[in-house]
This record gives sequence, structure tokens and C-alpha cells, in this order.
Amino acid sequence: MALENGMDIKTLSAMIGHVSAETTLNIYSHITDTMQQQAAARIDREIAGADTPIPEPNATDKTSDSEATDQPTEPKFEPYKGKIRKPGTGCVTMINDHLYEGRFSPRVNGKRIAKNIYATTREECEEKLKTLIAEMKKEIAEIKAREKATNKG
Repeated sequence: MALENGMDIKTLSAMIGHVSAETTLNIYSHITDTMQQQAAARIDREIAGADTPIPEPNATDKTSDSEATDQPTEPKFEPYKGKIRKPGTGCVTMINDHLYEGRFSPRVNGKRIAKNIYATTREECEEKLKTLIAEMKKEIAEIKAREKATNKG
């Protein structure tokens, strides 16, 4: 609401306590119908020289009391998920609407060994990734055991 009412992003970011304005934009900003109408009106005024009135914030977003109970006016909040996971857990990336990629890339003797798996749902990808990680950890343990035996002999 602060962004919609004209507060600049740096001030809002500082008030919330974020280190960078990018974090604030990634988590909290979304475009409302009113914001789109305001931007269009400003463009009309500046470029076309039209005397288009700029809509007030929430002017078109307000509903009557009976409608307010039926439909939420705010979009559903989804928490920001960072791209970096804890070491040893791999990562899952959404490639498109129906394809996820799981990747595990541990370092063995200074070299990175990367393997990928693909699935149609995030849950399926997480399960396949768990299996892949377990298999790769076994392989790494075998490699280290062979090296240890070679170094002793």
C-alpha cells in the first residue's frame, strides 16, 4: 500500500529493515489495477498532452461490504524463496509451468561433479533429488575409500 500511495522504495526498504531495496521489491511489490491506470494517465499527460485525470489509490479497488466478504481484495502472499540452499541439499529450479530441474553438484577432490534430474512437479523433483543425493554420497564415499587405500599402499 505504501508503494501504491507513492512512497519511494528506498524509504520503505529502510523502514522495513531490509538491507537492499531489491529485497523489498522482490517480496512486497505487486502491480494493482490502480497503479496501472495511474501510470497510463501519467503517460497520456506527458506524451500525448491529454488532460487525463490520475485515479486515486484504491479508487477502483474498493468494493462494497457485501462483496468484500466474498472475495479477498489483496493478492495471496507468497514468501520469497531464495535460490541458494544449504550445502549438501541440491537445488530445485522451475524451468516452465510443467518442468522442474533438480541439481546436485558436490566437490570431490577439488572438482565439481554435477548431476541433474527432471520432474513435472516440485514434490516429485524433491523426491528424485533426495534419491540422487543419497546415490552420489555413496559414490563419493567409495571414491574417497579407494583413494585412502591407494595412498596407504
